[in-house]
Formats: sequence, structure tokens, C-alpha cells
Amino acid sequence: MSVLLQEKPRQLRSARDVGARILGGATASHGRAVAVLVLFSALTFLPGFFNVPPVDRDEALFAQATKQMIESGDWVDIRFQDEVRYKKPVGIYWLQAGVVRTAEALGVPDAATTIWLYRIPSLAGAIGAVLMTYWTALAFGSRRTAFLAALMLASSMLLGVEARLAKTDAMLLFAIVSAMGVLARSWFADPESAPGWRDPAIFWTALAAGILLKGPLILMVVGLAAATLAVVDRKVRWLGRLKPAIGVAWMLLLVLPWFVAIVNRAGESFFVESVGRDLLGKVTTGQQTHFGPPGYYLVLFWATFWPAAPLAALAAAAVWRGRREAATKFLLAWLVPSWIVFELVATKLPHYVLPLYPAIAILIARAIEQDALSTDRRVVRTLVHWPVIPGLMLLIAVAGLIVLRKQLGLLAWPFAGAAMIFGFVAWRFYDTDGAARSFLRAAVGSALLSVAVFGVITPLLRPLFPSAWIADSIDTQCDPRFASAGYHEPSLVFLLGTDTRLTDGAGAADFLGEGPCRFALIEARQERAFVQRAEAIGLRYAPSQKIEAINYNGGRWMTISVYRSGDTR
Repeated sequence: MSVLLQEKPRQLRSARDVGARILGGATASHGRAVAVLVLFSALTFLPGFFNVPPVDRDEALFAQATKQMIESGDWVDIRFQDEVRYKKPVGIYWLQAGVVRTAEALGVPDAATTIWLYRIPSLAGAIGAVLMTYWTALAFGSRRTAFLAALMLASSMLLGVEARLAKTDAMLLFAIVSAMGVLARSWFADPESAPGWRDPAIFWTALAAGILLKGPLILMVVGLAAATLAVVDRKVRWLGRLKPAIGVAWMLLLVLPWFVAIVNRAGESFFVESVGRDLLGKVTTGQQTHFGPPGYYLVLFWATFWPAAPLAALAAAAVWRGRREAATKFLLAWLVPSWIVFELVATKLPHYVLPLYPAIAILIARAIEQDALSTDRRVVRTLVHWPVIPGLMLLIAVAGLIVLRKQLGLLAWPFAGAAMIFGFVAWRFYDTDGAARSFLRAAVGSALLSVAVFGVITPLLRPLFPSAWIADSIDTQCDPRFASAGYHEPSLVFLLGTDTRLTDGAGAADFLGEGPCRFALIEARQERAFVQRAEAIGLRYAPSQKIEAINYNGGRWMTISVYRSGDTR
């Protein structure tokens, strides 16, 4: 009996030591570290990547504008149907168009309306950002420190969401981390050593890419960090290693051609839309109801940077104590000024602070390697909420599935249960196994949770994606044309065609009377206007189906009736 009692603790310790062996093996070389980070990122980001329908509104707007660029062959102008979209520069549209055109050349069916093709630049940007975080962190510590920092970013909930959306933010993060990695190496370099050309080439190319992706945001983040360091240390000589004269010329060579072309095309309306309405509008007012008070991002941080967020609280005291160290000084210069700006700007969206998360990850990883995290047992037990988030997310997701589909999503339960178990084990043995191994378990829990929520439950929430529901349910042998009254989300235009007419009930009735093989999608509030106009013009039409769905942008249930012109058959 005593032998058995001794054997069980030994087996338990052996199982718990797996994490240490994995961590040691993954950081044995740069090649292994990169391979593990790419594999982990793929396992975390890919669930749901292919089967979640287009998400309104931003993703669908970006994808539809790219689709129109491909259809028109105009690589300068950016439009959604007949409306100009000058809020963001052209970079992400070119990247998405390149992927879709390649897929068409390879014979991928329906490539133009296959949303996951438009998401590939975001996936590549997210994985690239993880790898560049690893590269950047090598300037601040060991290979193990860099691996932990990159793993924190890869497992974060916010980057997991952005990797699955066809928009700018994941690729922008890649550009910003690349630029900051070079800035760090210039900061730490020996002043007497001769600078090379590799780092300046990366730096100025990354700035150009960031500008083409999202305008001046990259200049704000990088510029504030450099200016803060220059003011605090009262020296700017280190910036000369970036070869600014040639670098600025190279950056302008990359960005100016499109800006000159769009200004020649659109004139001052480009600046009115992009600078006046979008950039300055976000600073002064909460655009599209996205207003938040100061402290908004601090509150969201505990969920958006899970599972590494609790460790940030445990590392805070160590970071403050080491604030005068060169490495910590640089990372705080990256983090603090831009965070303050984002908190003060009126318009707030969770992904705005994503470019600052690599700095937080590196600060935490350095504190772990220095064994400087708080050891106060009460603080640890209170803040390390690794078992809680998976449980809450599963509860919310399953509740939504029950309400919307009357299903339990049982396939997701084993993955979510495993995520909670990994989170619980990470929390339970934190004191004995340490932060590094515990976080590794929490990261595995995050990957499992992404399978449950994004891979299984989200695609089942069909009423949240009425456009995909409509597109999948209309079966006709003719070449259909569509009009929609009351439901005007961009995903509908993306899936049904650029010529989809967004109108009111009366306009939809007139549309049906214009020819054969036409379908009208009538939201319930437009039903009376549709029927009255149809009677007035003597329209013959046939009911097709009725869809109960949710417009989550408006936060309400809606009923969409589908009618077809009388001679569609």
C-alpha cells in the first residue's frame, strides 16, 4: 500500500513535468521555437476560419470593397457599391485581392464570394506578428523569454479574433512589431559599431506598409515611443542608425504613388473622408456609437489578453521597480504614451490597443524569467482567473445556441471542458510549478477554447448570419437579381452580388416588376409598403420563404420574407 501511495505522487509529478519538457524542447533552438509558435498559432487561429460566414459590418465592408476592386479592375479607387470608402488606405485591399485572384487562377470555385480567402492576409499577419514578437523579444532577453512573450500574444483572445477577420488590424500589428523590433535593436546597439542596412530596410518598409494599411497610426505608436525615449534619455544619436534620410525617401517611394493617384482621382474628398471624418472624427466623437470613457481598455484587457492578463497584474510591481532599466524603459515607452492616447480618444474599439500587447507580453516574460512576479498567495488566487474565462465563454456560447437554435452544441463540450481542466491545473499548481509552466497549460486551454467557441459553436449560430442563411437557401436555375428592403448589411451585398439593390418596401416591389428571376428580401417593418406598392402596380409575385434572424448590429430580432417575381419558375 505504501508503495502505491508513493507511486501516485510520482506519476502526478511526471505528468506535470511534461510542460517543462515541452518548454525546454521548444526553446532548444530558434528553429524549434519558430516551428512550435507557427504550429500553435495555426491550431489556435484556424478553428472557425473557414466556416464562420462573413461578419458585419467591418469585415464584410472590406471584403466587398476588395471584390469590387477585382470586378472593376480599378486598383486605385475603393468603393462599396457606389459609395467611396476612403476611411482606410489601399493596402489590405491589395493583399486580399492578390489572394482571391490567385485562388481564381488556381480554379477555386466561387473564389470571389469565399470569405476565408479574404481572411488569409489577416491570418498571415497574425502569425507574422507572433514571430516578430519572438524576434523583438530576443533583444530583451533569452530565447525562453522571447518564446513565452510570443506565446502570450498567440494565445490572446483579441489576436485570435483579429486573425479570423478580413480587415487591417492583424497585418498592421505585424508591421508595428517589425518596426519596434528594429527600434529596440537600434536602442541597444553599441554606439561605436557600424550600422548595417538590414534593420533600416525592415524599419522603413514596415512603416510604409503600416501607412498603406491604416494611415498614420503606425507613425503614432512608433513615433511616440522614439520621442519618449529621446526625451527621457536626452539623446537621439541612436536614431541615426536607422539611416533616416535614405529611409524616409524609401518609405515615401512606397506610399506616395497610391496617395498621389487617389488624390488625382478623388481630389479633396479623400482627405475630407479619411482625415476629417474618420481620423479626427474618432478623436472628438464616439463614431458609430463606439464611445467609451477613459479606463475602457484597462477593463477589457483582462478578457482580451487572456490567458496572459493575470500575469500582467503579478508583474506590475516588478516592472515599476525596474522602470529605469534600459529594457523596461524601452517597453514602457512603447506601451504607456500610446495607451494614454487610446484611452483619451473618444471612439473606442477593443482592437485599437492590440499593437501595444507585444510590449506587455515581453514585460511579463522578462518578469517571469527574473522570478520577479508577485508571490502573495492571496493576490495570486484572486487574479489568476484561468479556470473562469473558459467556463464563462462556454456558458454564454451555449446559452446563445439554446436560445437561437434550441441546440446544446455537445460537440463543443469536450473541448471547453478540457480548456477548463487545463485552466484549473494551471491555477492549482501555480505555486509549485511556477508561472512559465502554468502559463503553458493556460495557453493550451486557450487553444482548446478556440476550437469550442469559434470552431464549433459560432458556425452553428445561424440566426446571427442572416445573409449567409439567405444566400444558402435560395436555389434557382436562372441568373438571379436581388433587392433588399430594411436589411442593408454589407455581407448581403458581398454574398448576393455587387448589384444587389438596397432600397425600401416600395422600391423592392418596383424592382420585382422590372424583369424575371428577381428576388426581394423584405424586412417586417417594410412589409406594408411592399404590399401596398405591389397592389398599386399590379405586381405578380410569389412567396419563397421566411427567415427569423438577429441583426446583431441593431441588437434586435427581425423577420425577413423572401419573394420572387411571378415568372421566376
